[in-house]
Amino acid sequence: MKTSALARNPFNDQYKIGTPFDLDDEPAYQSWVEEKMDNYPQHIEDIIVEVANPADLSTAEIARITQLCKKTNMVIYAGNTGTDDDKEIPTRLGRQFKLYLADNNRGADDGITALRVVNDEWRSEYIPYTNHLIHWHTDGYYNAMNYQIRALLLHCVQPASSGGENALLDHEIAYIHLRQKNPAYIRALMAADAMTIPANINKQGEIIRPERCGPVFSVDADGKLHMRYTARTRSIIWKDDDITRQAVKQLADFLASDSPYIFRGTLQSGQGLISNNVLHDRSAFEETGDTRRLLYRLRYFQRIAAT
Repeated sequence: MKTSALARNPFNDQYKIGTPFDLDDEPAYQSWVEEKMDNYPQHIEDIIVEVANPADLSTAEIARITQLCKKTNMVIYAGNTGTDDDKEIPTRLGRQFKLYLADNNRGADDGITALRVVNDEWRSEYIPYTNHLIHWHTDGYYNAMNYQIRALLLHCVQPASSGGENALLDHEIAYIHLRQKNPAYIRALMAADAMTIPANINKQGEIIRPERCGPVFSVDADGKLHMRYTARTRSIIWKDDDITRQAVKQLADFLASDSPYIFRGTLQSGQGLISNNVLHDRSAFEETGDTRRLLYRLRYFQRIAAT
């Protein structure tokens, strides 16, 4: 079988060499941090881009979104499509940023997952299909290492009556925070056995997904930082050593802080998030009458183009 770029192992140590994420190259790291933090947004309003039609962006709108994503790895777009539930809206948006390889995961229809409360299917066993809160995570943290999710797109058709707020954090900011606290935290979280997700076995004893083990932080073949993480305390096994436990606690404390780099907001109809799979959570929500929350989720194996 022909080996594709997607199938390559993106976690070899050689990929860190010559990048800011090489722990032995402090000058490269400091130069990157200085550029990264220069005029970094500290309010959610600073990462919102008004667009006329997300399915058909102008050249200027594409440029603005790309520029912001280079800095923050995420943008909230605000379009005029309202409660239009056409799945082509987020699909066509993604294509404008060269996002084609969508993860057709369980529950997805041609790579598009409808996130809504479901009570009478297997989906009701999974938190994204309930109105419960979802802890901090990056999408696809349980995927195989050579099928990691590098971009995430959320498009809001209808928000909940109340709640459903997202918190967002650029994973590169999380990396900087931990490395400045103690570089050993990064080394621990880059270990190939740092975080293990146990196998997903249904009530009938069938294996839905095998056990998956890998790093939290890694550097892909293009020298870009990637993160897989979940704040769940169940269905997760952390490497059993002191430095890993300290690193995980330091990260959890940061995510629970009031850092200005953590953006909070609730997507409204016609709005969406396009990101390089940044850290995010979701608060619990309530639905009333005909107001039923519906978001479309698309996960991609590529990063946003030109970021």
